[in-house]
Amino acid sequence: MNIVQDPLAPTGPLADAYAHRFGAVAQLYEYDPALDESWSSRLEWLDETEHRRINRTALVSRLREYNRLHNPDAAVEQALGKLEQPGTAVIVGGQQSGLFTGPLLVIYKAITIIKAAKTAAAKLNRPVVPVFWIAGEDHDWDEVNHSYILSPDLQVKRIRIKRDPDNRLPVSFSQVQSEDWEQAADELEQLLPGSEFKSGLMELFRRSAAESASLSECFAKLMGAWFGKYGLVLLDSADGELRQLETPVFESIIRQNDELETAYFESARDLAALGYEPQAEVSEGGANLFYIHEQERLLLFKREGGFADRKGKVSFTRDELLAELREHPERFSNNVLTRPLMQDSLLPVLGAVLGPGEISYWALIRKAFGKLGLKMPLLLARESFTVVEGTLQKHMEKYGLSWDDVKDLEVLRQKREAWLANQDAIRIDARFDEIKSAFGEMYDPLIEQLAGIQNGLLKLGAANRDKVYDQIEYLRGKAKDALEKSNEAGLRHFERIELSLFPLRKPQERVYNIFYYMNRFGVEWIDALMDIPYDITGTHRIIYL
Repeated sequence: MNIVQDPLAPTGPLADAYAHRFGAVAQLYEYDPALDESWSSRLEWLDETEHRRINRTALVSRLREYNRLHNPDAAVEQALGKLEQPGTAVIVGGQQSGLFTGPLLVIYKAITIIKAAKTAAAKLNRPVVPVFWIAGEDHDWDEVNHSYILSPDLQVKRIRIKRDPDNRLPVSFSQVQSEDWEQAADELEQLLPGSEFKSGLMELFRRSAAESASLSECFAKLMGAWFGKYGLVLLDSADGELRQLETPVFESIIRQNDELETAYFESARDLAALGYEPQAEVSEGGANLFYIHEQERLLLFKREGGFADRKGKVSFTRDELLAELREHPERFSNNVLTRPLMQDSLLPVLGAVLGPGEISYWALIRKAFGKLGLKMPLLLARESFTVVEGTLQKHMEKYGLSWDDVKDLEVLRQKREAWLANQDAIRIDARFDEIKSAFGEMYDPLIEQLAGIQNGLLKLGAANRDKVYDQIEYLRGKAKDALEKSNEAGLRHFERIELSLFPLRKPQERVYNIFYYMNRFGVEWIDALMDIPYDITGTHRIIYL
């Protein structure tokens, strides 16, 4: 395995500035992770503010119950034992609970969390536990209900689980029926090529699905199977028992909602002053909280001194909302602007592992942390990879393609056309152009002469000429089709390169699922990824296998 660092095009100007020109955006963030003093300063602050967070013992008790159910590895139990002790910090990161765990970037985020925790523990000589925050409170089913696999016939295939469109509950509350699990498993099994690892992988998924009522539970079991041995603690943000512990934080968010809104708008203005667009919506009167009502997760807004959703399905005074919170905390959840506040109120967060988009929208939250007596943690970039299998490398070498050629799809297609043109021994386009030109030179003077006999013959002759041109073009197309067919193997090599590395015109890690790669390389592939040295900058790297 050869690892080469090669940045992809920046996914956003703010995240790019954070990674490479921190000083230019320092006012939007709390710490520069490139500086050792940032790590020690954050740890010192965590020690001083232990009393401000939710009780460790109660938190770990619930996490222990959850992980014993879905992630029962001895290394996880050991990590929770450390977390129970004052002074232990965490590196946390999260993602929605997608089908088959979703795209590869989810796996890379988990790997980054584990590596960053290990690095921090060595740097600070203090226990640091990796925690994966499963965003089970999200309700956007279309974001999580599918995964993509590259089929043997070079099709980017989507496997999807459907849900009643009227159901807008959080993902963790949306039950998946056994027949839906089985259908998804059958589709995956059909798409994966035969390998020595396939039966074990399918057995793992079917067993995990059979023991799961929701996508979140199946996600947790798969992540536990692969990462439990590294001590990765799992947390479902929609866990009802956890929500009971979070009640005081929700109460603070409700009571100080106006202050939080002011903080978000101030940060949005700071962003604009620096020339950046906010990456999350800051709504006028937005409460930045969700409330579950009759199978639907409703976003709350402040209306006439109270709280209501946009369509008026629910309406509360502040005191009524607080009473509802104390009675039914499981009905409340965060949005993107309050989730980080909850995360840091719950966990002793040394650093949060984020993707580029998350780093951008967290710029809106620094001042809001202060309103709840918190500080934004270190923000650590998720590691980014593209896997280039051995067969792809051979194809690239055969056709003289570099990574720069491949990552620019327009250049790749130009290279493809140039290669195909080189296979054209009779120069199809040039010959047909010559024939059309020669025909026109002979035929156009005749049309002019015919017009002298009768004016109507000029129009008829021009129409006749155009029909001949059409027939020439038809034959040109057939000849080029034949050329492509005779070079089909080479063209499929180009297609495999594009679809393997940039499917749907997106980076590989944002589309394909880990099952495809584990089917090729086995579970040990994760161990190989873990052995790649940690890069705190998150700069994209190519893995040549």
